[in-house]
Amino acid sequence: MVSAVIYPKRHSALAKSFWQHTGDGISSRRAELCHRAFNDGFLAPRVDDSDDNDRVHCAYHKSIKGPLRYQKVRLTDGPEEPARTRADSLQEEKQQSKDDSILFVEERYGRNLDLSRAGQAKTAIRRRIAGALTADVDLNHMADIALMFTQRLINPRFPYIDTLKILEKWGPGCLFYGNGSAEDLDNLERRCEEGERYLALFCEFPGNPLLKCPDLARIRALADRFDFAVVVDETIGNFLNIHVMPHADIVVSSLTKVFSGDSNVMGGSRYYQALKKKMGTEYEDNYWAEDALFMERNSRDFVSRIARINVNAEAICMKDVYYPKYSSTRPFYEQYRSPTGGYGGLLSVTFRARAEAIAFYDALETAKGPSLGTNFTLSSPYTLLAHYTELDWAAQYGVDPDLVRMSVGLEDTVDLCSMIKRALTAVARVNEA
Repeated sequence: MVSAVIYPKRHSALAKSFWQHTGDGISSRRAELCHRAFNDGFLAPRVDDSDDNDRVHCAYHKSIKGPLRYQKVRLTDGPEEPARTRADSLQEEKQQSKDDSILFVEERYGRNLDLSRAGQAKTAIRRRIAGALTADVDLNHMADIALMFTQRLINPRFPYIDTLKILEKWGPGCLFYGNGSAEDLDNLERRCEEGERYLALFCEFPGNPLLKCPDLARIRALADRFDFAVVVDETIGNFLNIHVMPHADIVVSSLTKVFSGDSNVMGGSRYYQALKKKMGTEYEDNYWAEDALFMERNSRDFVSRIARINVNAEAICMKDVYYPKYSSTRPFYEQYRSPTGGYGGLLSVTFRARAEAIAFYDALETAKGPSLGTNFTLSSPYTLLAHYTELDWAAQYGVDPDLVRMSVGLEDTVDLCSMIKRALTAVARVNEA
């Protein structure tokens, strides 16, 4: 079932904001299949006996094999399929041949599982994330966990833009501590002692883009004392480098990044039974089968890729960059670093003058874009992209408007170091001029 939301034009800005920050909607592969089904006449309106509104029923969910001329598919309801001309048939066979070729390449050389094994692919993904705790990993195509709360929330340290915007815009509001310092936690403790109550605290470990870590041990103590949940997004650190579950009620990770996909991981805590019961009644597996196949394929070498990225990132880092290893909050990171874990592949760098930042960014011989966790190194003028309309606000929390963020990939380490040196040479030329 695919549904659409229709709203008055005056609410366009709000609707766009909701879609932009939550990512709610169907995946591109699901949309592509539905669009193809619509063009092929496999989508038909159906009236539900209990509802007078027309519903769209998709009868295209079964995998159809072989040339179109041998396919005999009939809908049990809806209008009859219009007669097709020979030109239509030839065009459809041509498209089917193209689709079959793409599928063959993906399954033979890309090593995708067959579509009928999507359930097994999801099980494999869960096991990679949580080992034997497969029942404690829920897969989603988006992260909208903040939308279900009805009490105020807490967000310590400067977070990724969408996290904060969701907490602020939908629900009763958010108490934001942009620095996440000991003084901020002191303030939170005083508020709680004076009777203020909160449902949950959301934090990133480490944060994006400054790569600083909150004091999770103290946060856990406050949560136990004043009865609120702790939700940790460990996307940047990732669950091979760090293990934050002992001090979190919910761990969320954007598998779209290094792993490839989306996930909510529930850990053992005082809230475990209540959360597990709630998810058991409300969770809906809407993770599209084709997306699961691609995520399963992409994540098979996740462990070796993380190890390589850790080495590359450390190799190009200097002590003046924003990186967990060289951060003032490194002691907090070390408390949760796995025995074989590194410091991740994300780092940020700032310069003394805008001209230097421009020269460095322009000279960087990497792909340029706003995402992270790709197998190739990716750079972006992060603050300008994420906070263009609120640069002064971001600056008060130490996020420089000319900050350059780099997501390190799998390239040869020597080549990466040489690339950074060439970019720094461009900066030196600016100073000489």
